Amino acid sequence: MAKQPMLKFVQIDRDMPQKRAATLRKNDFDEIYAEYAAAKAEEQASRCSQCGVPYCQSHCPLHNNIPDWLRLTATGRMEEAYATSQATNTFPEICGRICPQDRLCEGNCVIEQSGHGTVTIGAVEKYITDTAWDQGWVKPIVPAAERTESVGIIGAGPGGLAAADMLRRAGIQVTVYDRSDRAGGLLMYGIPGFKLEKDVVQRRNDLLAAGGVTFELNCDIGDDVTFDAVRAKHDAIIIATGVYKSRDLSMPGSGAKGIEKAIDFLTASNRKSFGDAVKEFDSGRLNAEGKKVVVIGGGDTAMDCVRTSVRQGATSVKCLYRRDRANMPGSQRETQNAEEEGVVFEWLSAPKGFTDAKGKVTGVMVQKMRLGQPDATGRQAPEVIEGADYVEEADLVIKALGFEPEDLPTLWDQPELPVTRWGTIKAAFQTGETDMDGVYAVGDIVRGASLVVWAIKDGRDCADAIIARLNAKAAVAAE
Repeated sequence: MAKQPMLKFVQIDRDMPQKRAATLRKNDFDEIYAEYAAAKAEEQASRCSQCGVPYCQSHCPLHNNIPDWLRLTATGRMEEAYATSQATNTFPEICGRICPQDRLCEGNCVIEQSGHGTVTIGAVEKYITDTAWDQGWVKPIVPAAERTESVGIIGAGPGGLAAADMLRRAGIQVTVYDRSDRAGGLLMYGIPGFKLEKDVVQRRNDLLAAGGVTFELNCDIGDDVTFDAVRAKHDAIIIATGVYKSRDLSMPGSGAKGIEKAIDFLTASNRKSFGDAVKEFDSGRLNAEGKKVVVIGGGDTAMDCVRTSVRQGATSVKCLYRRDRANMPGSQRETQNAEEEGVVFEWLSAPKGFTDAKGKVTGVMVQKMRLGQPDATGRQAPEVIEGADYVEEADLVIKALGFEPEDLPTLWDQPELPVTRWGTIKAAFQTGETDMDGVYAVGDIVRGASLVVWAIKDGRDCADAIIARLNAKAAVAAE
């Protein structure tokens, strides 16, 4: 009788890839997790219970065929595992690195609920695709037949690139427009290298270009070219700009020098990793070296900022968050990594203003909080504890308070572009279609600031809708 390759979670404990020691990893921007060896990947994949209702799959926005590619990995069928993973996910090696698996697939693993420790789904996903790249199984797109229709995509982030991939596979001509000098959006300039090394993103960009996707970089819609001009060139347009407008603080002292936006700080750091000349970094403005750093916020962007500050050589790094650890929106895994690297978290702490000397920030005026009754979202609302204020010394303050959409109707001179009261674009669920004929929108510009995996799903779904629309038009024309 054949040996059972799965259901080994009782005999085999959960084992993540080895993490580099904090004393070593905080000195560079390399990824902190080592790669699984083949035997270890097979062993960890074999812990999957192959349950009848795979909650890992149903809680993945892409509904990845996780039990299938775990079984294929456990039995050494790696090329098939990659094909299965790639079938539902345009960028599995990126999701394997940056998805909050603890809140999605792994957080809903059945064996985790039974006390055996979740399957290391993210680490195996990363291993599968990295192996595929090493073995040469990842090939440029070669459509079965080329089509004359074209689609313009505004924004080269994960949503736009996922749509580009799917459209090119159908033979449609695709041009991606982006105001930056490199494709990838936040994958390239927002997420630090210790979570996502940039060659991982660039090789996907190169693969798309080799598959026939045209990139128009350093192209700012509304400035370098009008939206109407781009729209006139294509049969359909996808808006995938993301949300880049930083939420701000309006309080005493907020205009002092040394108070910076998270996106500016992270972009400068990532640009330096490419060897770019970055005036704001070289001048010291967006460089944490030798400074007491305070980061305000509790999301994943805040975690990126505190861990980047450590690597830049800050003398101290503190994170202020107005709720407690259990209620923070960021990944618990990232919080643990930050603590290991020396970051101090000041829970139940909120800024009320800033101190300065000659216009340069010297500290954050902090008010201590407690959690009261739940607010409209169901989370306990923070309340001020009177008389518990203090000043946290700081030479650099980084605001990581989240992002909002830019005013695209005004920037692009498109007053009829439908937006919500939050400024996000109104688009149909699943298809991304807007009320403007042939104009679609995907990702954060529709959802608000969200996860990369949701942007990928939106891009893929929108591409499917556009292909169906173009097919229908072609069928009518052929009659």
